[in-house]
Amino acid sequence: MSLKIGDLARLAGCQAVTVRYYEREGLLAAPDRTGGNYRLYGEQDVERLKFIRHCRRHDMKLDEIRRLLAYRDHPERDCVWVSELLDAHVSNVEAQIQSLQRLKGYLQDLRGRCSGGGSAAT
Repeated sequence: MSLKIGDLARLAGCQAVTVRYYEREGLLAAPDRTGGNYRLYGEQDVERLKFIRHCRRHDMKLDEIRRLLAYRDHPERDCVWVSELLDAHVSNVEAQIQSLQRLKGYLQDLRGRCSGGGSAAT
């Protein structure tokens, strides 16, 4: 699979400028280039970019993501720090889930109060 930057960005749900930024930051490897100097990406790049975007959506810092990707690329390295980092983020995700469940309850309650008609005039 060979994708240009716009295709990669679309598949990952971001913009091309984001892809270039992650390349500059070293989170994505420098891609192969065509004779016309267009960037070319593969399936591994799609998965890596989706992972990065998912981590960013949940408040992971670039340095944390960089370290996780380095471990993912070299799982034979020491991983004690990985467990500590992931435990902290799992706790954060659990707190977000609880908060979203509370919000869902509030919204469902408000929806239940709505009779489907116009607003009640006084």
